[in-house]
Amino acid sequence: MAASREFLYVGVFFFSLFCIVSWKFSIIGVTDAVKLVGRGLLILGVLTWMSSCLYPKLKSYLFPATPPSVEGPAEDAHSILKQKKARREQQHQHSVKSDEYVEAVVKPRQEAVLRKKEEDFYRVTGQSWKLSEGFTLGGEEQTMANTDGDDETPNQRAARKRKELEAPDQAPVLTQLPKEKKIITLPNEPSEDTNGVVKIALRCPSGRTVRRRFFKTCRSTVLLDWLHKSGYSPTRYALYMYPRRPLLTRSDLSMEDVGISAHTTLNVEEKDPPTR
Repeated sequence: MAASREFLYVGVFFFSLFCIVSWKFSIIGVTDAVKLVGRGLLILGVLTWMSSCLYPKLKSYLFPATPPSVEGPAEDAHSILKQKKARREQQHQHSVKSDEYVEAVVKPRQEAVLRKKEEDFYRVTGQSWKLSEGFTLGGEEQTMANTDGDDETPNQRAARKRKELEAPDQAPVLTQLPKEKKIITLPNEPSEDTNGVVKIALRCPSGRTVRRRFFKTCRSTVLLDWLHKSGYSPTRYALYMYPRRPLLTRSDLSMEDVGISAHTTLNVEEKDPPTR
């Protein structure tokens, strides 16, 4: 409304000024001046009405006003309380989860690490007996007492235990006789200038070569004893001659009988797997 009034005042001022100037210089006549004034007032009224009606709509369309906040102080306090409650619940859930993780994961890991360090310490210091659970003092006696009859008095029980302790321990009965350990003895090594002497060399799988002198009349099984003393079990290794063929060794055959009549080199090889 203030804008329309200002517009009206400005229009009246300029129209009055125009009428005075026109009247003074006689640009138009009196009748024409009256008609002009009437038309001007009519146009001015129409413009004033249009400005008063259209100006608020244009202003609301071009410059929309933000609606004022409807929430009051009571609603603000209620929303603040709800936010605080939600924060407390969320914090409580996080604390519960952290406690469960500590109990289920962190503490077992720490206990396992401490237990491992303790075991290593006792093993290094030679106190591994501390790692065992041990026995309760009097536990064995209590167990024996529980197995005894109810009619037995304490004196009778003590006398029976004393007799059991005084009775000599019976030696355990051996169901099988222990096997006698075989002692390998080789015949004395003859000198080189002795008649009937052969020099034998064993070529081992490790590349080592062992040499020794024997009489031709020695049993061929002596070579197996020599092989055993050299570190190769006859159950796994065998002697082979050149060209490659296994050496026949029997207690009733001498070295000369199996073909060793001169200096010979024997190869030590693993036995061939049995053929089906």
